[in-house]
Amino acid sequence: MARLAGKVALVTGAARGIGEAIARALAIEGARVVLTDILDDVGLAAASALGAPARYERLDVRDETEWQRVLDRCLELAGRLDVVVNNAGITGFDEFGAAHDPEHVTLDQWRAVHATNLDGVFLGCKHAIRVMRQAGGTGSIINIGSRSGVVGIPGAAAYASSKGAVRNHTRTVALYCAEQGLRIRCNVIQPAAILTPMWEPLLGDGPQREARMADFTRDTPLRRFGTPDEVAAVAVHLAADESAYTTGAEFTVDGGLLAGTAVPPRV
Repeated sequence: MARLAGKVALVTGAARGIGEAIARALAIEGARVVLTDILDDVGLAAASALGAPARYERLDVRDETEWQRVLDRCLELAGRLDVVVNNAGITGFDEFGAAHDPEHVTLDQWRAVHATNLDGVFLGCKHAIRVMRQAGGTGSIINIGSRSGVVGIPGAAAYASSKGAVRNHTRTVALYCAEQGLRIRCNVIQPAAILTPMWEPLLGDGPQREARMADFTRDTPLRRFGTPDEVAAVAVHLAADESAYTTGAEFTVDGGLLAGTAVPPRV
């Protein structure tokens, strides 16, 4: 039997990459899935590819009124909302293309990254709790953090700060829901180098692509990029009832990067 049969899920940033993979995995396991994004054409195509269990809604995660509209619509149509995956995020590099170290990142760049990565997660958690409470007080909130939220990243100060805050806010939400007597869980998945479209400008498609991939993962013990499907598998576990005793927890998907130093394989 499908692990998520009867559940209703919403995924932000679901048009492509990790968000699309999570939405697809949830649908395969039986959930009805609402894919949200601001990339409307790509998001509509992703939802269409999943068929009847899925639909697309435009959602700018920085806008509280849009959160209220979309989640209230879910409640109106389905009568419940069981899973919210706060995945939408930006690095800031594509948008600004400038140095993001602590000395040179501008205040506008800092605020823009935090508006999506942190404010968007805050609003997602806030309104997920509200709607899940109305629908019976049960649910799973899954935040997508990053390995960059666990360690310092000199060249990505805003991104690292925002993801570090997501990590800690996850704990706060988990404890608050428990304190309120709600069966709403909140956990965070922290991926490292996952092969998504955001990497393509760095990797290119020429003869040096494989060498660049090896260079980017040389400090990863498993010596490769992860895949969006590998992150999605963790999300399915956290969305399912099998993880009902798991809240306030971190799940790192990084090929062993945070375990210590890379160890060359024996030959």
